[in-house]
Amino acid sequence: MSFDIALSGIQAINQSLESTSNNIANAATYGFKSSRANFSSVYAGTQANGVEVGSLTQTIGQNGSTQTTGRGLDAAIDGRGFFVSRDPQGGMTYSRVGIFSTDTKGFLIDSNGKKVQGYGPSNGGALGAMGDLQVPTGQIPAVATKSIDYIGNLSSDWTKPAAAFDPAKSSTYNMVKQSIVYDSLGTQHTVSQYFVKKDADNVDIYYSLDGAAPAATPSTTLKFGTDGKLDATTASATVAIPASGGAAAGSVTIDYTGTTRFAGEATTTTNRSDGYASGAFVGVELAADGSLVAKYSNDQSQVVGTVAIATFANEGALAAISDTSWTANADSGAALYNVPGVGLSGKLSTGALEGSNVDITSELVGLMTSQRNYQANSKVLTTESAMMQALMQAL
Repeated sequence: MSFDIALSGIQAINQSLESTSNNIANAATYGFKSSRANFSSVYAGTQANGVEVGSLTQTIGQNGSTQTTGRGLDAAIDGRGFFVSRDPQGGMTYSRVGIFSTDTKGFLIDSNGKKVQGYGPSNGGALGAMGDLQVPTGQIPAVATKSIDYIGNLSSDWTKPAAAFDPAKSSTYNMVKQSIVYDSLGTQHTVSQYFVKKDADNVDIYYSLDGAAPAATPSTTLKFGTDGKLDATTASATVAIPASGGAAAGSVTIDYTGTTRFAGEATTTTNRSDGYASGAFVGVELAADGSLVAKYSNDQSQVVGTVAIATFANEGALAAISDTSWTANADSGAALYNVPGVGLSGKLSTGALEGSNVDITSELVGLMTSQRNYQANSKVLTTESAMMQALMQAL
């Protein structure tokens, strides 16, 4: 009986060594979670019958170190949860490895070529349906300018020009500022604003589009109070954009709210217009909230989806498979999907990857312990064999 007990110890230690060696081999594997063999005693009734590996415990809840990569499509989960991918057979796999890229059709894929799962672009504030994430790689259309925000200080120290306004003569106006606008086809135009002091309380503005001659009379007049603040009733004006080159006619509203008329230098603090030209796709990256952001050559960007994070009621029961991934089962429970940072889902650290959580020092200590235990059980076998030989010789 002692021979069988010692043999069970050797077999259990061999199984434990498989776990230890797998941990050490994956010490540099991104997203790897170490496992531990748990020994349990075996009895036949009240008779001791040795030992066995009763279970394997995965340290999924323990995060590995975060390693900065600087790559826009790398991400590490800070907290609980798994990235979700769909394999070619339609099965869902779960991983902590956030190495993503796009395939030839623009689909977001993981490092093993599986399609990453997430939510489509939001529509009216709600997330889209969950499924494959695809990045549109074509041009985005131009958006015509509708408004310009202009804020500045139109100095009260200005002197009124002696001659009538003439854009060709700088002595007939106090300041000129240009703003960039776009028509419906994305063609860029320049709106010039000529500021002319009218009297102690009013400043006339003449507008010119692409260097064309302004109207003979002011397009608008800004009225200021004795405190230097702009009268709200005169705080906006409209500039017409005529149809040209196939583009539709339009108009741009210029908002001067916040403009002042204090003594000192004339300054411009805001000169911002909306709208933009069409742009070509130049790249994509992940944001900290899981948004997949496509970027374009016109300096615009748009969210084309949001990466999903899966959590489980009993994540330690997930079944480990190849490619540093797991699959769900009855013991782990069904996956609960959410966006990063919501509910139980961890936040994302972008431009970084999660390293293995293997502690090499602890594994080497465990390796030496296994070696001593193996030697001890081998000694039992040797002793049992010697005793049996002595017994046979005595007979």
